[in-house]
Amino acid sequence: MRLAAVDIGTNSIHMIVVEVGPGHSFTIVDREKAMVRLGAGGLDGRALAPAAMSAAIETLVRFRQLADSRRVDEVIAAATSAVREAQNGGEFLRTVAERTGIRPRVIAGTEEARLVHMAAVYGVNAGSGMTVVVDLGGGSVEMTLGTQAEIRFAASFPLGVIRLAERFVTTDPLSSRDERRLVKHVRSVVGAFADRVRMAGFDRVIATSGTSLSLGEVALSGRKLFDSDTIHHSRISSRELHRVRKQMVALDMQRRLRLPGLDARRADLIVAGAVILDTIVQRLGAEEIILCDLGLREGLVLDYVARNHKKITRADRYPDIRRRSVIELGERCRWYVEHADQVAKLALSLFDQTRSMHEAGEHAREWLEYAALLHDIGGHIAYLGHHKHSYYLIRNGGLRGFEPEEIEAIALIARYHRRGRPKKSHSALASLQQPARRTVRLASAILRVAESLDRSHAQVIDRVELRPRGEHVELRLYAHGAAELERWSAQRQVRPLARLLGRDIRVEALDKSHAGDTDDTASVPGAPVGGGRDRRIGQDDAARAAGQVAGGRPPAGRRH
Repeated sequence: MRLAAVDIGTNSIHMIVVEVGPGHSFTIVDREKAMVRLGAGGLDGRALAPAAMSAAIETLVRFRQLADSRRVDEVIAAATSAVREAQNGGEFLRTVAERTGIRPRVIAGTEEARLVHMAAVYGVNAGSGMTVVVDLGGGSVEMTLGTQAEIRFAASFPLGVIRLAERFVTTDPLSSRDERRLVKHVRSVVGAFADRVRMAGFDRVIATSGTSLSLGEVALSGRKLFDSDTIHHSRISSRELHRVRKQMVALDMQRRLRLPGLDARRADLIVAGAVILDTIVQRLGAEEIILCDLGLREGLVLDYVARNHKKITRADRYPDIRRRSVIELGERCRWYVEHADQVAKLALSLFDQTRSMHEAGEHAREWLEYAALLHDIGGHIAYLGHHKHSYYLIRNGGLRGFEPEEIEAIALIARYHRRGRPKKSHSALASLQQPARRTVRLASAILRVAESLDRSHAQVIDRVELRPRGEHVELRLYAHGAAELERWSAQRQVRPLARLLGRDIRVEALDKSHAGDTDDTASVPGAPVGGGRDRRIGQDDAARAAGQVAGGRPPAGRRH
């Protein structure tokens, strides 16, 4: 099912087109926005300006055309404070319906807060505990306190950047007098609610809206963000936010326009926005904020899906946002799910059996599993260079619930499952923190071996065991069919892992008749007990296997 969601805001009009997928989640397939400033001069009960209404209607006409070209099943739209307060808001909505067929509903501030909260906790890995969401719009500020399941407090305040810029920003740069007046006003309006939230307690603060993201871009302009085009899920300390506020207040328009990361279209409103957001964060006593690029439009989709679940037939198979996002990406890329599952299973087994050697934690294990599940999705683009295509798709696949460094690490692990190995000279690897680089090296080495253990794509390996044998480690393959190809392939790929573990690795395959034999050989800590008098596949068998895959290519009809 395809939906288009339209947010008719005071400053901007946004639209996303989404494909509703597994678990009633969704994937954005298109998006557009236009900064028309519908509410400029039209707040506090005044009329919307004719020029602003005309620009907004023309924008919505184009958005409707785009939605139709994307063959959406339904368009859902909401209008916020600008239309809600305007004398001629009804006239504007009638014209929109006549020209576009879109019938926006005017939502109250508390409803807007509820929808934004839904979107924020959907897009950010909020986990357990209480979350504060602050949405800084053009006409109003919405604040909530709640969990992923319910909202405890919700409120809307007339503190939007257009509203307060028109009222308090009379000088450029902003004078100390105007700044004090603005701060005093924000505190007087939001103070009691912020104090109530602070007393109740919270675990994190999520900031949404274009203004918040623009402030985040400025704050993070000196950092390397893994060449990403979004700062979604990035964290900004309260000190960094306060520094950006002081910077904005001190600069005039011309100097603000030269600031790295600042959207030039927001240069006139960003001063008020910085003061408003910083004042609220200070009043909450928050140590940091998490940036989120989801907002009302995504909330509209989530609300529609929740209220119309009978129209959506696919069940929610994956409740965890991170795992669900990975599965959805694999499905969109038409993955070979049996191969992906087999490689992930073997990779995790190898990881667990070598814990005492590498001492990596659960975070590394999770990254390895997700990279293993997605390692071959690049074949959706082309087999040639598919490991590089997998890297691109993972980085740009809209994975939710992950921080930017996590996505980069998972993409790199998948990237290095074939041919090239992690090197200091690779800029993408160098952009990671040292612990993440170590994880990429370890996980990619394990993934190379695990992928080779399903070289035939036939899932013949039932389980693997690692056993110490003097100066080396023996990797035993227990199979229910011919495993010559897997043994040959694995022996070619064990060197990076052996180097990291500090032990040579030799691969031996056992046929089905000996899969249950046991002996008293001590195993690697964490490895299953088993073994016995083995019928090992020898070098002649390996040579025959090599002949089946000349040049290391997969068998005909298979995708490596």
